[in-house]
Amino acid sequence: MGRVVLLVAVIGLGVYAFVQALQADATQIRSMPRWLWVAVILAFPVVGPVAWIVAGREGRPAITEEQRPMGPDDDPDFLRKLK
Repeated sequence: MGRVVLLVAVIGLGVYAFVQALQADATQIRSMPRWLWVAVILAFPVVGPVAWIVAGREGRPAITEEQRPMGPDDDPDFLRKLK
């Protein structure tokens, strides 16, 4: 039973890393080109996906002030309409 769980975990990790590597924006991939990351993930079933998660992708991009949703009380046009 333990082997089956380990095998499913390894396959799941590999599929997750493979899909993430294919879907990642080119600006978020670090260290190597996408095709090389995909090859590493497929060639090394445990080490490849872990390396992708640790070193291959950047974290979530930080939200800048322009991207952050603005509340109505922060919008000067909205406040002018209230007066």
